[in-house]
Amino acid sequence: MFYIEGEGIDNAAVEERIARILSYLGKDGDFSVHFISDDEIRKLNSEYRGKDEPTDILTFAISDGDSFPEVEGEPLDLGDVFISLESMRRNAAAFSVTEDEELSRLLIHGILHLLGYDHATNDFSAEPMLIRQEEMMRTLDFVHDIG
Repeated sequence: MFYIEGEGIDNAAVEERIARILSYLGKDGDFSVHFISDDEIRKLNSEYRGKDEPTDILTFAISDGDSFPEVEGEPLDLGDVFISLESMRRNAAAFSVTEDEELSRLLIHGILHLLGYDHATNDFSAEPMLIRQEEMMRTLDFVHDIG
């Protein structure tokens, strides 16, 4: 079960993508996805990461803190994902991809973080998490060739 909050986004399309991602991973869990402004994500980034700048995505996994007991048969509580739509749109333009593609990439990225994956750099050719992310983009047909 997941909760989506924010303006300027097609909730049904986001729900469908999240369901496909979770199904592909064979995972289930409770988490929320919040679509916020650059200013809001900058404040979170400053408070929690010491970086006073906007970023495209922040993920707060419950597993980052104290361990929580798992109840057999119940979905796992995963945490929260925050996505800046402004940063997502800038990324799409910078990487010459559609906004839909970039949004899908961020959703995969956030869910992988919630599930315990991490990366030290943004090297898409060396970081196992980012390699998996891009494989999922292709497998789930979230990559859109244009032009």
